[in-house]
Amino acid sequence: MPSSPSQKSVIMIMLDTLMDKPLQRALKEERIPAFTYFMEHGNYFADVVAPFPTMSVNVESTLLTGHYSDQHGVPSLVWYNKEENRIINYGTHVKDLMKLGLSKSMYDALYRLNNEHLNTQVTTIHEDLHEQGKHSASINPLVHRGKTPHNLTIPRFIRYFVPIEKQVETFTAEKFVYGRLSKLSPLKKYSRVWNKYGFNNNFSVQEFTHLVDHNEIPDFSLVYLPDHDKNVHKNGPMDTKGIKDMDKNLQTILDSFPTWEEALKNYIWILIGDNGQSHVKKDRRQAMVDIRKLLLPLKITKLSRGVHKDDQVVVANNLRSCLIYSLNTEDVPLTTIVEKLKEDDRVEIIAWKMNDWIHVASANNKETFRFKENGEMKDEYNQTWSVDGDPSILDLHIQEDNIHFGDFPDALKRLHSTLHSHQGNFVVTSVKPGYEFSGEVTPSHPGGASHGGFHKNDSHIPMVVTGTESTPESLRLVDFKNWILNLIK
Repeated sequence: MPSSPSQKSVIMIMLDTLMDKPLQRALKEERIPAFTYFMEHGNYFADVVAPFPTMSVNVESTLLTGHYSDQHGVPSLVWYNKEENRIINYGTHVKDLMKLGLSKSMYDALYRLNNEHLNTQVTTIHEDLHEQGKHSASINPLVHRGKTPHNLTIPRFIRYFVPIEKQVETFTAEKFVYGRLSKLSPLKKYSRVWNKYGFNNNFSVQEFTHLVDHNEIPDFSLVYLPDHDKNVHKNGPMDTKGIKDMDKNLQTILDSFPTWEEALKNYIWILIGDNGQSHVKKDRRQAMVDIRKLLLPLKITKLSRGVHKDDQVVVANNLRSCLIYSLNTEDVPLTTIVEKLKEDDRVEIIAWKMNDWIHVASANNKETFRFKENGEMKDEYNQTWSVDGDPSILDLHIQEDNIHFGDFPDALKRLHSTLHSHQGNFVVTSVKPGYEFSGEVTPSHPGGASHGGFHKNDSHIPMVVTGTESTPESLRLVDFKNWILNLIK
């Protein structure tokens, strides 16, 4: 299916929660032959910058569109839709979804995410390749919009509990896998209810190797391996068992080619994480920052009831970050929310939009900082800014007119994009490493690890590239779309 025999296809494997430090430990202490082989034959980059909040739907949307959320329009896994006056949740925990309404939440994830919420004014890699007469595959990412209509077939067991149509039409890549709901191979293995209906590493590998076996590898394939996320959530950031499991998956993929050598010779491979995770302290009372208590006595929307006329704020909890919306800024100014958040020294960053400026505060700094686009200051990515106040709040290091980032990579653009990603009056906040927000239901991970935060622990992801010496314009995921399209030209 590649456009010409001489053109190398690009195979991108997104390995959920792959991080540099545990990968380096595994390379030294464990036997991981596939990772080792890729590393020995390619270039390694430890610190690619993921978008903020560091949640999969935002990461995938940024990768596929080449834009941050101010352009692609998917703010995070959980957010408040002002136009529809309801909380959107693409899948934090089944208890959250039950309270919000299972059928509505499922339809959000299966249809609205890709066909309505992801901005139709920006194009995806799949759409651009289709316009060029090229072919692509999407194997198990949540975000997958393309030009080819496909039907998602909802399993009978799910339809027994959730009132939803048997088939949901969506537009996606030419070769499309979304668990058991849309698959390529006739095999039923790894797609039972106890296998999360195919949303697992083994199923992703099975479906991609089906393309290999039938000589149907398209110009671009995005293959998502989701399993390691739960290992790190449970066992902490230095978990290597999940890395060994992923290595077995990579071995299976390489073994589907005549030889490993031919696999790397004939294709461009990109192995990449999606977000990092920060450790969470063992003591639940220390680790969990209860956002409801911080906001007392404000009236917070309850998930099961939906937004009520007496409510003052809506909370969208994204694990180590939170979006907090004032439903009436005359009643609850954003600064009221900010002052409440500043009372807890576990809160690392608080940011909000006021006029043209983004304002930033911290529980650990009495000073304030603000910035806006365009100005005399230039950052590491040649973006220009006007700044005012104490830059140490964002760990910015300013020399003459140059801005360098510390603990918060691409800090200004990532905050700016989050606060311009959707309608509403809201504050975005993130906690320090070691901590996680708790709310009405959202899962918690004391003694393990979590993501969603603004810190570099959550934001840096590693990448291995083989088959080309080409690199993106910058080591930010937002700059990868153009790079990938250029590789395929």
